[in-house]
Amino acid sequence: MGRLLILGGTRDSVDLASAAAALDGIDVVYSLAGVTANPNLPECEVRRGGFGGPGGLLEYIVAHAFDAVIDATHPFAGKIAANAHAACSDAGVPRLKFLRSPWCPTYGDDWIEAASVGDAVSYLRNHPGTVFLTVGTREISAFVGLDNCRFVVRYIHAPKCGVPLKNFAFVVDRGPFEEAAEIQLMRAYDVEYLVSKNSGGDGAAAKLAA
Repeated sequence: MGRLLILGGTRDSVDLASAAAALDGIDVVYSLAGVTANPNLPECEVRRGGFGGPGGLLEYIVAHAFDAVIDATHPFAGKIAANAHAACSDAGVPRLKFLRSPWCPTYGDDWIEAASVGDAVSYLRNHPGTVFLTVGTREISAFVGLDNCRFVVRYIHAPKCGVPLKNFAFVVDRGPFEEAAEIQLMRAYDVEYLVSKNSGGDGAAAKLAA
């Protein structure tokens, strides 16, 4: 293997890219969408921005003569995962999909499992309270109209276009988060429900323990 493209955007992908770049004989390019301001970056060449779909990614892979691709994007980044699968198949380049094991409830946990964000909204419609939303900024609009709930939303950086919710508080902070800090935040806002995607990994697990 000579040239390796890593599709990233997560803490695990940064660690992976830095470790791969430290190996002899491997030229690593780390690619991220560029949505997050001041993201954590690995110690290797970095590319920012989208590809314009599977065709654009295919052209990039071929033009830069990559020998393999590792898709280490977020577990719920379905679009880029599908694009990587299609592009690598067309280019005849091996693709490895990095998957984290999902979180599992432990003794004493009280989980309400929802198949989608819509299902989570349906549940909260009949269960008023203070809700800590950690589902990503693109999903927040699904909770508009839940006037029986108060929301706490955490952002990596302050939202430029505001928050579409009526009754909310937002916190600006960047992980990884410690359990003690998560407990303090939840107590400060009297959080009764945590809504999160089951993305697995250690970087965001502290909120579950909290």
